[in-house]
Amino acid sequence: MKLSEFHLELDPSRVAKTPPFNRDECKLMIVDKKAKTIEHKMFKDILEEFGEGDVMVLNNAKVFPARLYGNKEKTGAKIEVFLLRELNQELRLWDVLVDPARKIRVGNKLFFGEDELVAEVIDNTTSRGRTIRFLFDGTDAEFKGVVNKLGHTPIPKYLEREATQDDAEMYQTIFAEKDGAIAPPAAGLHFTKALMMRLEIKGVNFAKVNLNIGLGAFRPVEVEDLTKHKMDSEHFIIEQDAADMVNDAKKNKKRVLAVGSSVMRALESSVSAFGALNPDDSWTDKFIFPPYEPRIANAYLTNFHQPKSTLMMLTSAYLDDHKLAMEVYETAVKEGYNFLCYGDALLIK
Repeated sequence: MKLSEFHLELDPSRVAKTPPFNRDECKLMIVDKKAKTIEHKMFKDILEEFGEGDVMVLNNAKVFPARLYGNKEKTGAKIEVFLLRELNQELRLWDVLVDPARKIRVGNKLFFGEDELVAEVIDNTTSRGRTIRFLFDGTDAEFKGVVNKLGHTPIPKYLEREATQDDAEMYQTIFAEKDGAIAPPAAGLHFTKALMMRLEIKGVNFAKVNLNIGLGAFRPVEVEDLTKHKMDSEHFIIEQDAADMVNDAKKNKKRVLAVGSSVMRALESSVSAFGALNPDDSWTDKFIFPPYEPRIANAYLTNFHQPKSTLMMLTSAYLDDHKLAMEVYETAVKEGYNFLCYGDALLIK
């Protein structure tokens, strides 16, 4: 398929700039991919769609305060460093994005807080990318403590505001456990403890996998031919108990819901030749776009994403009907659904 086939006029006012007051009271569009029907409900109505033996697969990735503000040595120029991925724990090497990139060169030292954290730029990776080494003598726990103290919640730039204390809580799923992500699985932001408890009472099971969300899904597609787009690699872990839970549900012809694109990509990156989910600890650069036949999940929960994004393309692939996918997005615009991380939800069944 071509990039231009995913064009959609999106009014900027439809991008939610703040989190909802109640997580589970956003809108929920429900699409039956076989019947090609569209329903409009509230997110907490997802309770009616799943029952005993069904499995919801969640990404337990935890967002850490990855955005640091500091100063460049000598000039004192203000700089922003966005921590993407730890490359070497012992050497404290990190893959980062810097801003303004033109002012930050190899050999520069960067200072954060009251000189509580110092880093040295040791390599260039992309136009805005650098490899830096933190000069820190304490333990790993002490280092993380300083980063947590000085760092800011890495809300997206498109929100056009500084992060607040509300973001520290709301830009995180309630089931987040494993540190290292720079963004939450947006589809998981809608769940509340009360809703999950009610789902459990109905007999719904929760399987947790981990994919440390980086830039993989957010990198803009800049080629018309989608086969030429390359995703950034992201680390994922699927434990044996999660694989068993999913495989049992499939065997018993129950629903397996992938909660978010990161879960879908992790599941589809670890499938056996017989269509079973394998436990795995690996890296994936899987790019799912039409045509594609999902092999694990038979239901998919996601948000409404940026037009021409890999996330929108995954939705089209899962629907297996690009015309219907565009109708879904056009309906979302017409009906006033909110888009992106703090926006409304889409359930495909």
